[in-house]
Amino acid sequence: MIIREAKEADLQGLLHLYTQLHSNELPDNSKKLNALWQRILLDNNHHIVVAEVNGQIASSCVIVIIPNLTHQQRPYALIENVVTAEPFRKKGLATACLGYAKAIASSEDCYKIMLLTGSKQDSTLNFYERAGYNKNDKTAFIMWL
Repeated sequence: MIIREAKEADLQGLLHLYTQLHSNELPDNSKKLNALWQRILLDNNHHIVVAEVNGQIASSCVIVIIPNLTHQQRPYALIENVVTAEPFRKKGLATACLGYAKAIASSEDCYKIMLLTGSKQDSTLNFYERAGYNKNDKTAFIMWL
């Protein structure tokens, strides 16, 4: 297992992994998709962490660092798109990805990391609590656009 940040050649592997996240469909290869991918790769605040197993992207999470004017101007981080391919679940890959993301946030002097999940499953909620996240400090609201 290798934990690392995504590189340009990882796009198709990530897209295939993302089909297991909320039943996302595999998008068509397009200029728009490739332009978005380049934009993500060039954004120093946008990090896609992957767990690679035998050359395959088996797990991933995204961490975005957000500049901030409060908390002594320390940034905060947001984690999204935590997913592990079905055959690789319960092997510590997502935990390793979250650990790598935490290291990124620490190196950027973030004062907190926020993570939201739509899951109501106890196993998922317990997983995030074991990874160090708590559900008691804040209340999350979402407005879908």
